[in-house]
Amino acid sequence: MLNTGRLSSKSDLIGATASTLCFLHCLATPLLFIAYTSSSLVEATHPWWWGILDILFLAVSLFAVYWSAQKTSRTWVKYTFWGLWIMLALVILNEKWEILPLAEGTIYLPTLGLILLHFYNRRQCRCKNEHCCTPN
Repeated sequence: MLNTGRLSSKSDLIGATASTLCFLHCLATPLLFIAYTSSSLVEATHPWWWGILDILFLAVSLFAVYWSAQKTSRTWVKYTFWGLWIMLALVILNEKWEILPLAEGTIYLPTLGLILLHFYNRRQCRCKNEHCCTPN
């Protein structure tokens, strides 16, 4: 059985780590794309598993945002977590389905925002017990 109490107490660390890995994944994608296309004569594409990482990071960040938003005592942090996650999800889905032409760097804004917000929330929520950051 998954111990959600323990995971939720580390949600900001998990979220910051997932967002950082997502950020690095986004930075590495153009380099991988260039290396992959220059090493083969087939159509320019990336490996299928590389695209799955987007969804994996999005799923992990969903749980981290959920747990962090549940435990924060600051309303603006809760709404900012969800706003940034929705922005990230929309950018990733837009990249998958090519709905709107967006600059490649668009994905960095919500990702960096989530990293910083998780660190901010972690710093603001240092407590002696696990319930002190939860709104009464």
